[in-house]
Amino acid sequence: MYPSAIQKLLKQFYKLPGVGPRTAERFVFFLLKLREAELVEFGHALASLKKNLHECGNCFNLSEKELCNICSDPRRDKDVLCVVAETREIPAIEQTGEYHGLYFVLGGNLDTIKGITPHDLRFRELVAKLQNPIVTPKEIIFGLNPHIEGETTALYLKKILEQFPDIRTTILARGLPTGGDLEYADAKTVTDALINRKKV
Repeated sequence: MYPSAIQKLLKQFYKLPGVGPRTAERFVFFLLKLREAELVEFGHALASLKKNLHECGNCFNLSEKELCNICSDPRRDKDVLCVVAETREIPAIEQTGEYHGLYFVLGGNLDTIKGITPHDLRFRELVAKLQNPIVTPKEIIFGLNPHIEGETTALYLKKILEQFPDIRTTILARGLPTGGDLEYADAKTVTDALINRKKV
């Protein structure tokens, strides 16, 4: 039986996705080997994580400023908007070096089993954004994962975008495996999917 200080930390690591007892133990004993200053730095970074981050006022990406680095970059192509479910999927697309447009983060996928409905996601905010004639893009890419929830979200998205007939809608090509997650795909796969995207 470990001392209570270790037990408490183990309990916190158990909450992380994919972390079992052995991995949690490795984390704890790794931290115990750190110098005091390194441990304090680690704890400070952890404590300030949510304090210093908020949602970008334009695309809902995570940012330390009012606008994220992508939205505030004047070199980005404002005529193309890639809609993703979660912030963590943006780096998968960015690492390809092929996409230079903007993003919009829905905040998840539709999932009837988990009770996630259209009202829980940012469809209303997306429509409001597109109703602004100054910022309306010419193309919207569905950067959604090729699993059931992602497909359901894409179908709903296509339906609500019918009110904007002048906007071209495309979906990433199926170089991405069905049932896979965008954030875990390699750069070449995402690049091929991005380049070969097709009309929705």
